[in-house]
Amino acid sequence: MNQGKKLSLLVMAAGMGSRYGGIKQIDGFGPNGETIMDYSLFDAIRSGFSKIVFVVREEILDSVKEMFLPKLEGKAEVHFVIQSLDKFVPDQFQPVERSKPWGTTHAMLCGKEVINEPFAVINADDFYGRESFESLSKFLAEAPDKNHAMVGYTLKNVLSDYGSVSRGVANQAEDGMLISLSELTTIVKEEGKIISKEESGDRELDENLKVSMNSWGFLPEVFGLSEKMFAEFVANNKDNPKAEFYIALMVTELIKLGLGKVHIIPGGTTWFGVTYKEDKEAVSNKINKLIKDGVYPENLWT
Repeated sequence: MNQGKKLSLLVMAAGMGSRYGGIKQIDGFGPNGETIMDYSLFDAIRSGFSKIVFVVREEILDSVKEMFLPKLEGKAEVHFVIQSLDKFVPDQFQPVERSKPWGTTHAMLCGKEVINEPFAVINADDFYGRESFESLSKFLAEAPDKNHAMVGYTLKNVLSDYGSVSRGVANQAEDGMLISLSELTTIVKEEGKIISKEESGDRELDENLKVSMNSWGFLPEVFGLSEKMFAEFVANNKDNPKAEFYIALMVTELIKLGLGKVHIIPGGTTWFGVTYKEDKEAVSNKINKLIKDGVYPENLWT
């Protein structure tokens, strides 16, 4: 556990949840209505993260504040940042005519307002396990300039039984460093195989590939490149209301330009999440088993 350097956790909680059919970031899964986010926050704080930054949509800001401020009082410094559609968009492309958020790099970039220290990034609706936060905390406490991290998860362990998922698939060097990430947006299980549905046709994937589940560790220097790339992305996609600027794209460009290194670090031993409504029962069952096994207390915050 990190005892020295201040570390932030940025929680991306502004997604629309279109396939889930509800606001999954604040839906209850634990025995007392705990969200998946509750368990991530609990794990992060006990792993050395002392500052929490929630990136949310305006519509759920009050709900998230009401839900988490009492729980985190006295445990962590807390900030709330709105991921609005116009934020960081150059003036010549205002007003923004789209309803879908700009994607994960834009969500992360919104944290620039309040983050000046090493920070981790996670999705609000993914369960990452304590090991991932301990691994990120250790890495960020010691990371030299221009060194960042991705917690590596194994593809076969991060799929849904109920439909397609989007995953950033790693191209990994022999020394464990990340070379590039490919954001594959339609990965499914079919007849015992893992298939990526692509414009050029179906492609079978190795079940043991390392993938990103948006569990990242960054130094704050990454904001500069992200802001520059986002402006370029907006210019190129101003007429595409569905275009999203993924962290995978930013990280791949960072490596390609020689602006930093990205380590694939351990810690990706436990993951589950909700993409579809049908995932909810399985997630609740897994959380209850972890409580039964003593990994978490039944009453998380008392």
